[in-house]
This record gives sequence, C-alpha cells and structure tokens, in this order.
Amino acid sequence: MRKHRVVAAGCGGMSRLWLDYAQSRENVEIAALVDLYEETARRRAAELGLDVPIFTDLAEALSKVEADLVFDVTIPASHKTIVTTALTVGCHVFGEKPMAESLEDAKEIVRVAGQTGKRYAVMQNRRYNRQIRALRDLIAGGTIGKVGSIHADFFLGPHFGGFRDAMESPLIVDMAIHTFDQARFISGADPVSVYCHEYNPPGSWYQGNASAVCIFEMSDGSVFTYRGSWCAEGFPTSWEADWRIIGSRGTARWDGSAMPEAEVVDESAEPGFIRTVRRVEAKAAWNGREGHDGCLDEMFAALEEGRPAETDCTDNIKSMAMVFGALESAKTGRKVMLDHL
Repeated sequence: MRKHRVVAAGCGGMSRLWLDYAQSRENVEIAALVDLYEETARRRAAELGLDVPIFTDLAEALSKVEADLVFDVTIPASHKTIVTTALTVGCHVFGEKPMAESLEDAKEIVRVAGQTGKRYAVMQNRRYNRQIRALRDLIAGGTIGKVGSIHADFFLGPHFGGFRDAMESPLIVDMAIHTFDQARFISGADPVSVYCHEYNPPGSWYQGNASAVCIFEMSDGSVFTYRGSWCAEGFPTSWEADWRIIGSRGTARWDGSAMPEAEVVDESAEPGFIRTVRRVEAKAAWNGREGHDGCLDEMFAALEEGRPAETDCTDNIKSMAMVFGALESAKTGRKVMLDHL
C-alpha cells in the first residue's frame, strides 16, 4: 500500500475532520502542522496526540520535512498561496473549497497544477451522499425524461462569527459553490450563462450580501435556478438544499434529507386535464462513505490509481465559474456568458 506523508496547513475548527481522517488511514502519516498562529497548531497537536514539528509558514515546513501531500484547510484568502507553494515544490494537494477568492487565482492554480503534473483536488463533500447519488442515478436513467428545469432552495441562518461575517459575498463565495456543484453533479451538465441578483436583507448579521437569486442556462439546454439565504431564521432547508427537477415525463424531488422520489406520467392511464402520475422511489445503490470521509476516500483512491479525482481542480473550476459569473452578474446587473470565464 502506498504511504503518504501529509503536511496539514490550517489548524482551525475544520482541520479536526481532516486530521481525524488522516489518523484513521494506515497509509497516512502526519508529518507537520502549519498555522499562522503557532499556539493554534500546538493546541491541535495536543488534542490529537501528535508529536510533530510545528511551523507558521508552509514553505519552511516543506523545506524541512519530507512530504508528498498537503492538506489545505486554511481560509479562502490563503488558498492560492498554499496550493501553489505546495504544487511547486512537488506535493499533491487536497483542499477545502472554494479553490480561491477570484477566478483569476483559480485559473492560476489550475495552470500550476498542469505545469507541475501534481494533483489538486477540492473538497465537495456534498457529492458524497447516498441520496444525491440516488437522485443522479434516477435522472440519468431517464425516469423523468429529458431534464428542462432544476430548482434549488437553500435557506439557513447560521451564526458563524469570524471571517464569513465580514465577507463581501458570504453566501455565494463560501456556500453557494456547494449547491452549484451539486447542480452540475445531478444534471451532468455544465454552466453556459448566469443572471444573478444578490442582496443583504433586513436582520442580516453579515456585512456583505447574504442572500441571492440566480438563473443559470446549462449546456444540456436546461435552466438551473438557485434561491438562497444565509440569514433566514425559521423553516430551514437542509444544508444539502431542497431540490425539484422537472423533466419531459415527470418531476423528481429531494428535500436534502430523505430519499428522493419522482412522479412520472402514467402512460397506461386515460389522458385528462391533469395527467395521472405514478410514484417512483429512488434506489440507493452507492455504498461509499458520506461527507468529508467519502470525498477524501475518492481523493486518495484517485491519487493511488493515477487519475484525476472526481473533484479535481480541472473539473471544480467549472463550479467556480458559476460562482464568479454570478458575482459579475450581480455587480453589472446583466446576464453573464460563462464561456469567457
């Protein structure tokens, strides 16, 4: 079994999931921890019983310890520096979303990955869910016919504090990437254009725009709409969003929690003003692990098999284009074509 030596960059709250996972794998050794605040890294090391070197600079860490893989669990503003530093010295990178704070930075990361021949895979944990994979299979199997419309609602009111509260576009930049990526995953289509209106409603505790409405045209001719808010108190959706996918033969629904289901036209019934439909329940055929563990399982499997991961940066940049296209549209008040992005 191939062994991996990992340097973990970023030792904040999210790092616990990544480091717990690393410690659970027999073929992974944590070689060092890196954080701008040395005490933060030392606390994390103590919590996990890790006796490893501590650094405040990734480049220094990689010059002093032997490693082939970097975990990037830093804040979005640091991703470009962390990822390109690691790639340039010959390490692969698995990192938290989003790839970067700008599309230009994301493109530069993809360029460096291609130039160095190293892999950079992005955490899109919401693909690794037995219900969403059952929904994708149901749609891919033609149950509801040709897809024409995909609708997602995302309404939650998390009080994070910290950097998200100060971001200019916290919902779209830090969270909508998940739902946008889910739409690509569910439909198998990529974005063509976007019109977006973002705003900050009364009662918001965010400095930036915490709500948005987006309309995407997709490469298969379908339209994907997104309605979201990160300051919606009451009647929350799940973190996976609430989905309705309408096809030529029926409609599929998924509330983000229960198994998806569809209602399709019953061809055996007599035609009427409202057609008779029959219920179809999605089947869970995927047996992988869910969430972060499932995504990390795929990242490691891809690395060891010498192939791009499902969430490789060359794929994830298409979801990033949805994010930054939406931001451009919101700023200009116009529909943005995504081919130039």
